[in-house]
Parts: sequence; structure tokens; C-alpha cells
Amino acid sequence: MSWSIRHQGSPKSVDDLTVAQIVDGLQDGLWEPTDEVMGPNDADWVAIESHPQFAEIAEDLEPPLPTQHEDETRLDMNALIDVCLVLLIFFILTVSFAALQKTLDAPKLTSDQPVPVISQEVVKDKMIVVSISMEGDQPVYKVEDHVVDRDALVGVLRQQVKAAHKFDLLINYGKGVRAEAVYAVQDAAAGARIPKVHIVVPKDKLDALKK
Repeated sequence: MSWSIRHQGSPKSVDDLTVAQIVDGLQDGLWEPTDEVMGPNDADWVAIESHPQFAEIAEDLEPPLPTQHEDETRLDMNALIDVCLVLLIFFILTVSFAALQKTLDAPKLTSDQPVPVISQEVVKDKMIVVSISMEGDQPVYKVEDHVVDRDALVGVLRQQVKAAHKFDLLINYGKGVRAEAVYAVQDAAAGARIPKVHIVVPKDKLDALKK
């Protein structure tokens, strides 16, 4: 009983082979399990691995799947991600708390409450006057009519306290000045250890507070 064999899809074939010769060729690597055979009782070419005569032999010849070893150098990023999330939440809460500290609730004035009035003599003798105005979109700080950089406010206020022996601060700000600029002067006063800070409230804002 003669058999024929060919490479998969090839028009050329090797004929007049026995089953033993085909098996030997498989074992020697001459043929692949995907190559095709045709036996005396076959009507068409059949892959060796699918032919009942050779399926078991072809299965034994298939190489085992490679063993996958766990990579010991792989880093577990889950712990790092957890730490980053905790730090992120901490920073968010810290920034939120700092912003909350800067928020001042404006007092509600009623029509029967007198507005505190400070005389010019008291301002001149006991208070350091800081005025804030806007030039473009930038605030300009003046300490006793001298322009001062924001970063130098603490040092200048300390010098004023020592030189003039004034321990109160009066903040006078113009139209369009943002609250952040006023807070900056208040922080500088705290840094210069000035115990009392007074703020001149513009008339339009004073009227709004009374409503």
C-alpha cells in the first residue's frame, strides 16, 4: 500500500511511501505535522496531524508549550499608586484648608450700629499706613507713601515699628483691589508682629454691608 506526501499546498509530492517511512520522516524532521498525505483509500490530501493514521504520532511530536517563569524583577506598582493617592489627597486638603483660612466673613452692619471712626491725629501718631492701588492688573503697595515690593513688606513694616514706635497698621485700598492683595498686607503685619490691623472700608462696600 503506497502513500504520497507533500508540503502543505505544494504541487509536488513524494510517492510510493509506506506508513513507516512517513513516520520516520516525521520523527527526523523531514515533514511537519501540517504537511499533507494521501493514502490508497483517501480521496484528497489530508494534513498529517488530522489524518487518523498519523494524528496520534503527530501530537506526540509537537513541542511542549514553553514554561513561563514569573519575572522576579517586576515591580508591584499598586503600593506606589496607593501612596501617591494618599499624598495627593493630603495636598488637596492642605491647600483647601489654607484657602479656607484666607476667607473672612464680612460683618453684617445694621443701620443702628455706629461705624468706627478714627481721627487723622490717631492715624498719624499711632498707625503705619499701607495703601494699595491698582496699576493695570497688578497691585501697588505703599508704606507711608513709599512704594514697596510685596516680598519686602515684612522687613519694611518691622523697620517702621522700630523707627516710629507705631504698633497699629491701617490698610487703605482703592477701587479694583483684589482681596488677595489685602490678605498679603495682613500676613506681612503678622510677620512684623503688629498686633492690630485696621482696614478702611470703601463707601460703596460699606453701603453694601449695611443692606
